Amino acid sequence: MPLADCVMRHLPYFCRGRVVHGFGRGSKQLGIPTANFPEQVVDNLPADISTGIYYGWASVGSGDVHKMVVSIGWNPYYKNTKKSMETHIMHTFKEDFYGEILNVAIVGYLRPEKNFDSLESLISAIQGDIEEAKKRLDLPEHLKIKEDNFFQVSKSKTMNGH
Repeated sequence: MPLADCVMRHLPYFCRGRVVHGFGRGSKQLGIPTANFPEQVVDNLPADISTGIYYGWASVGSGDVHKMVVSIGWNPYYKNTKKSMETHIMHTFKEDFYGEILNVAIVGYLRPEKNFDSLESLISAIQGDIEEAKKRLDLPEHLKIKEDNFFQVSKSKTMNGH
């Protein structure tokens, strides 16, 4: 089956879960903070979904919906032994939100995951992914997902003001 078929048949894909501590690389090494899903969320992804870089929408608790990119896979540069799902939300948050509920709607696929020969080339690729995602998310078919009922989380479920 062509790669695009494995990717597109599952999109948009909606998931949510409590933000957990990841590997501590996003903010510290890459300068690109990420929110990490627990293993159960990653394990519940469709079995045949392709690893790689995706884009879409995300909110924390009942907060505003923002553009995001998400990496699903093994992070070959770091040689992970467990598949992960790391979301970079295109918004500056005042504080960490570990333990909060992260709501994600994946609407499109950017590229397969790949290894990089340097940290600089990895950072450059991620920044390129972010810029491409920003453009694609402005398309009408993607903007409508931002308003999906999935993001209408009850205010009673919010924590820490998020």
